Amino acid sequence: MRKLSLLLIISLAAVPLLAQKSGSSQNTETQIRDMLQQQAAAWNRHDLEAVMAAYWNSPKLTFFSGATATTGWAATLERYRQRYQSSGADMGKLDFSELVVEQLGPDSAFVRGHWHLTMPDGKEPHGLFTLILRKLPEGWRIIHDHSSGVN
Repeated sequence: MRKLSLLLIISLAAVPLLAQKSGSSQNTETQIRDMLQQQAAAWNRHDLEAVMAAYWNSPKLTFFSGATATTGWAATLERYRQRYQSSGADMGKLDFSELVVEQLGPDSAFVRGHWHLTMPDGKEPHGLFTLILRKLPEGWRIIHDHSSGVN
């Protein structure tokens, strides 16, 4: 009977801890989804600096797309400018779908999903992405982006 009582007490004590952990994970997921929604909204306003606010402002940021690896926040911004804001380029309308957010630890997370652009000329480039995020003092930031797609 003592063992049963002790087991019951331990089980009841664990419930709030599990609920707290679940709430924390849910809060993390909400924060990351909100950040990505803000990033898509910034893209749709053609505001690349606001798009880049979701990324870690560091020379160690990595962005892989196709067969190209870009390292650094400034180089990633320049890549976006050349590809989507140079003469004759258009950014289109961006949306994300099928997002899966997995918290890897208290300060790290993994996201995968689909991206889709709707261009003024009717083309619809789309593809997949995976992100690694780190929680920094300024909030969740993308430290690695690997995007692939079809133009």
